[in-house]
Amino acid sequence: MPESQLRIAIVGATGAVGREALSLLAEAGHPASHVVPLASSRSAGAPLPYGACTLRTSELTSEALASCDAAIFAADAETARRFAPQAAEYGCLVIDNSSAFRADPAVPLVIPEVNADALGSRSRLVANPNCSTTILLTALEPIRRACGITRIMVSTYQAVSGAGLAGIDELREQTRAALEGRSVPSKVFPESCAFNVFTHESPIDLETGFNLEERKLINETRRIWNTPDLEIIPTCVRVPVERVHSQSVSAELRSSIDASSLRSLLARAPGLELIDDPATGTFPTPLRAAGRNPIAVGRPRISVADQRITISLWICGDQLRKGAALNALQILDHMLGTTLAFDRGAHHASPVES
Repeated sequence: MPESQLRIAIVGATGAVGREALSLLAEAGHPASHVVPLASSRSAGAPLPYGACTLRTSELTSEALASCDAAIFAADAETARRFAPQAAEYGCLVIDNSSAFRADPAVPLVIPEVNADALGSRSRLVANPNCSTTILLTALEPIRRACGITRIMVSTYQAVSGAGLAGIDELREQTRAALEGRSVPSKVFPESCAFNVFTHESPIDLETGFNLEERKLINETRRIWNTPDLEIIPTCVRVPVERVHSQSVSAELRSSIDASSLRSLLARAPGLELIDDPATGTFPTPLRAAGRNPIAVGRPRISVADQRITISLWICGDQLRKGAALNALQILDHMLGTTLAFDRGAHHASPVES
């Protein structure tokens, strides 16, 4: 089937990730007549921008999915568990952004730049990793392939849009209120977002001390890299930024690498953009990474102590794009064995370097 005739459903089309998927499809030139935005009954009929067009949202039903060739699920885990297997049975190629199937050994968990080979020829249902996992592993993969990685320590600084459009609305409302000397109670987050930083709001496991977001990073990294014993020490934090997750990461290596080779690896790797110019103070920031496909990497450093070789990086990645919608569409691209005009590696060949 020609790519332009592929009917693609976006499940959860009115949410932050669903809207981003629509934006990416429009940028790729996929015809509006072959895009099916689906959402809950209360959102049915809602208008959604699609390039120069406007699409109308339809209610998510089994019948609506049966008429589609592919489905990107950008809804909650409960919705995915109910409808994604049905869609796959109908012959749909299904990529799910929720946590519903990430731990299921029968469902591939895929980042195309990292483990596209996990996609079997019969794969019809594929899980998208958590956004923080995708950003981290896309950045570390070229280093892992060259040197091996034995330990990871990472702190994440996560944008409020990770909690959806409601997170953005709450940050804006609380920021306006704070500047006017008012206070607005928090509904989405446990703490005020405006001018504040707090540990990620997901539930904490009292036995291990890690919250759910941190456990996702640990478990998904081990599964994607097939390294069940890899030591990963994450700390996940919410910051007053609308869009783009940032990460400070240090990784211990199995074999050595020099500074020039490290920079070269990062500059040439698919899915990455090296932004690192100490002379001008130009490094990755959420503003530089927002709305862009590549993961921005900078501040590459190497330290050696007690025969341990450690590299450190500063990373910024748009969690709505590569962390969610773009990764899902790249998976679809690989499943089809063709291209929907997405840059397979999302690699920009003009890194800012000193």
